[in-house]
Amino acid sequence: MGPAARKVLLWVAITAALLAVFALYTSPQMMVVLGDMIWACFQ
Repeated sequence: MGPAARKVLLWVAITAALLAVFALYTSPQMMVVLGDMIWACFQ
């Protein structure tokens, strides 16, 4: 695998990870769970 292919593969992996995180943030239930987890740190 050449350097150009590795660079493309890296960008594809980064883009997929960012899209997965964005998909989680569009779910209202996920935001409630995330807020509860953060709030639990301060109790």
